[in-house]
Amino acid sequence: MKYIISLLIVLLISGTSIAQNQLQNELLFPLQRQHVHSSSIVELPNGDLLTCWFQGSGERTANDVVVNGTRLKKGEKKWSKPFLMADTQGYPDCNPMMFMNSKGKLFLMWIVVQANRWENSILKVRTTTDYYGDGAPDWEWQDIILMKPGEEFAGRVEEQFRANTEDNLAWAEYAYPYEYLLIEAAKDPKKRETGWMTRCIPTILNNGKILLPLYSDGFNFGLIASSEDDGETWSTGLPIIGRGLNQPSLVVRNDGSIDAYLRDDGDAPGRIMLSHSDDDGYSWTFAKKSDIPNPGASIEIINLKSGNWLLVYNDLEDDRHSLAVALSDDEGQTWKWKRNLEKIEGGSFSYPAVIQASDGNIHVTYSYHLNDKSKSIKHVAFSEKWVMED
Repeated sequence: MKYIISLLIVLLISGTSIAQNQLQNELLFPLQRQHVHSSSIVELPNGDLLTCWFQGSGERTANDVVVNGTRLKKGEKKWSKPFLMADTQGYPDCNPMMFMNSKGKLFLMWIVVQANRWENSILKVRTTTDYYGDGAPDWEWQDIILMKPGEEFAGRVEEQFRANTEDNLAWAEYAYPYEYLLIEAAKDPKKRETGWMTRCIPTILNNGKILLPLYSDGFNFGLIASSEDDGETWSTGLPIIGRGLNQPSLVVRNDGSIDAYLRDDGDAPGRIMLSHSDDDGYSWTFAKKSDIPNPGASIEIINLKSGNWLLVYNDLEDDRHSLAVALSDDEGQTWKWKRNLEKIEGGSFSYPAVIQASDGNIHVTYSYHLNDKSKSIKHVAFSEKWVMED
């Protein structure tokens, strides 16, 4: 009981200081024991907000994991009671992500984990234009999306590792190096065509092309799928390659080129990794570490209407108890403004999803875990000005 009271005091004090002057700051549902993670948020054409996340007794090894959601109707203050968005019976449903295409169609994409291994995941999609109401959208279509990187994929892997690794890929005389394993795996059509997973929202270019960020835990590569018909069909480019990268999030520069900000699952120190594309996301530079801390946790970056970039990330090298938002007015060269959304020792606040709504306000959802028995998804809303305030 003393621990619970102390924890509540810490939360009240922390929440008061961090939430000051925010437009909204609330849990989507009360703290509970089940694992809830990897949320996504979308604004519907009428101004309603719709969120989703995966929930169950674990992650890839828990076959009861489903995709749940909730909605906040425009002008209201309370989120609806959670409802089921997707469930593949007997399999974990994970990493849901939502977006609207240019024709007002809502997309829900997520993965179904086969054999309880991330690298065997199948990418699924549901779409609808019937998304108003009180519960889950009335899904009109569902399918599996297959990715088919060709032999050029394998050539790119070997080319980039050889160009960016010293000593001919060897790190010990009698060891079979990591790079060789990936080069050989990339030659296997089955391995390079399976296990691509969603996490971050797509980017829609001025020419209408949709760029869908994907990643593989088998390869630790990124891959950008593209669609030129509003999400009806998808094709793949070349992989984003580096040493232990994951979960790309894309941001477009003023000159039309694209930067990918990536989770760092490689060696220390933990840093956000960066890659660059000059051809609409088809090919990418070898990913290198930036100066921005990353504890092996997902990030998300977006272009704001003001022209600034907004980054949501864990601003530490090796823990997830601090979650921050940062602004750049020089396309990522510097991050002049930063504010914390959460900073509670012992907690875990991660996997942010971020959008800028039609009214200019910024909405972020993220996993809010105080301990193994106290978990929820949190939503915060704020103005760009709020990030710049002291």
